[in-house]
Amino acid sequence: MQELLLPVSVRLSPREAEVGETRAGDLAVLGLMIDRIDIDTLAVRGIPALLQGADVERLVRDVLADLLVIGESRRLGEEAERTLAKMACHASVRANRRMTVEEMNGLLRDMERTERSGQCNHGRPTWVELGLDELDRLFLRGR
Repeated sequence: MQELLLPVSVRLSPREAEVGETRAGDLAVLGLMIDRIDIDTLAVRGIPALLQGADVERLVRDVLADLLVIGESRRLGEEAERTLAKMACHASVRANRRMTVEEMNGLLRDMERTERSGQCNHGRPTWVELGLDELDRLFLRGR
């Protein structure tokens, strides 16, 4: 959880504010620290560190709407997953980047241990398998 330098006030319906107040302990476990400061206002004092820079008011409204309608919310986890996916994508090995043999071997070992490493977060393949026939065709062998 990352405490905010300045709390964000979120005006809601009294019912939403009540749900926020009663579920504050559950939300704190997920990294969302809120306090009720008025009948229709919550103060957001902390958010999950991964969600730094997120639209705090929208996030709180969405989480509380989920809690009111279905009794639970996965929004914090989903937002964190999107942020992690974006970070992983930006930190990935890009085209034309030269790698040492040690880096290449390390990357291959990491891929062996990583679930769903055969594609990136956007669904593009991270590797392809070529048979000998295909390699021969690519390098015009036998012609």
